[in-house]
Amino acid sequence: MSTEPHRLTATEALQAFENGSLTIEDYAKSILKHIEARDAIVKAWAYLDPAQVLEQARALDSVPKGERGPLHGVAVAIKDVIYTKGMPTQFNSPIYANDQPEVDGASVIMLHKAGALILGKSRTTEFAATTDGPGTTNPHGTSRTPGGSSSGSAAAVADFQAPLGLGTQTGGSMIRPGSFNGVYAIKPTWNSVSREGQKIYSINLDTLGWYARSIEDLELLGSVFGIEDDEAPQPPKAGVKGLKFAFCKSMVWDEAGPGTRNAMQKGMELLKAHGADVEEITLPHDFDKLPDWHTCILSGDGRTSFRADYQASKDKMAAFLVEHVENVQNYTRKDYLEAFDGISALRPKWDAIAEKYAAVVIPSVPDEAPQGMHTGNPVFNSWTTALHIPVVNVPGFQGENGMPVGLTLAAPRYADQALLAVAKEVGKVWEKEGGWISKL
Repeated sequence: MSTEPHRLTATEALQAFENGSLTIEDYAKSILKHIEARDAIVKAWAYLDPAQVLEQARALDSVPKGERGPLHGVAVAIKDVIYTKGMPTQFNSPIYANDQPEVDGASVIMLHKAGALILGKSRTTEFAATTDGPGTTNPHGTSRTPGGSSSGSAAAVADFQAPLGLGTQTGGSMIRPGSFNGVYAIKPTWNSVSREGQKIYSINLDTLGWYARSIEDLELLGSVFGIEDDEAPQPPKAGVKGLKFAFCKSMVWDEAGPGTRNAMQKGMELLKAHGADVEEITLPHDFDKLPDWHTCILSGDGRTSFRADYQASKDKMAAFLVEHVENVQNYTRKDYLEAFDGISALRPKWDAIAEKYAAVVIPSVPDEAPQGMHTGNPVFNSWTTALHIPVVNVPGFQGENGMPVGLTLAAPRYADQALLAVAKEVGKVWEKEGGWISKL
């Protein structure tokens, strides 16, 4: 093959398996060899057993082609907050060190049914809730953070250790690592993919998402998970030409650094140059409370979610999580109701704004990945997470230090397929002309 197997996208790997130019075992061996060479540097994995991976690969090779599923043989990294039968699920918590519940999460069940090759468990922050990185580094600059809490999955996909990776987002844990690592990421409409069998931080916010190096691969996994709009979207016939986009700096624009400010400007110019209709919009002031309301709900839900672990093993929990349970922020029940009801009222207002456009473009991050292992600021993601809307990080730009910077495309709720179709065309422009090229 002209391309090393571990560098194939999921779609490319499937084609190679189908035409017989590559066995799943040889594909797995290529991935494992690459991981062996890079794991000490990137540190993406909380658990990976090469013998277990090869056993799966041989079993998948033995399945007749007529009985194979839509992901047959494609390698996937699973964030270590999602239960996996036969692999430990540890949440990066000393409370659950080496814990191995014998059950698969719903997302993993669907992956198995589709024939996926489950590589292992990717690193996460403690309970996917804290801001201290789990030790994973950014493969494009190992002194910098890969983001959080889906650190391992994003870094593994960026570093060609897996073509697909599962993550979760409660604040910005899909989109921020997607931008920092220069890969595509989707946080679909809230509750459009089952969360059964994964650790819950916020029942009102947690959303399962996934990483890939192409939009085609995001779409592929989305079809496995049952992502569909009421009407199948019509793919744009002329790229972005004639499509209408809104650029929204949002209520937290003051947090944007030079990398993001330049990306927003260049992203707009490129779409215009390719014939798109672009305008800048400002959200009504009643959206200004979204970040604070998101924080309030996060605190209240965390207070409930972590109470059992607090009562059993408070001394083994991060101080941040203890503060949630003890309500150090002093949120009242009245505060929670204001946040719940306020956000609920804004969701249809967002839909009414966003449905006028092919997509709304907003920042993914304040800037390129910062130095150190703090996971970074989710300020540009939390308010969209609160609205339950689908968002996709599209890479293509870079910051002052040559690290990737992405932009987010957003849509109304349950317009996920349409958003991906638009993101595919936008990605062709921004990846080619945005200025950032992976050196990996």
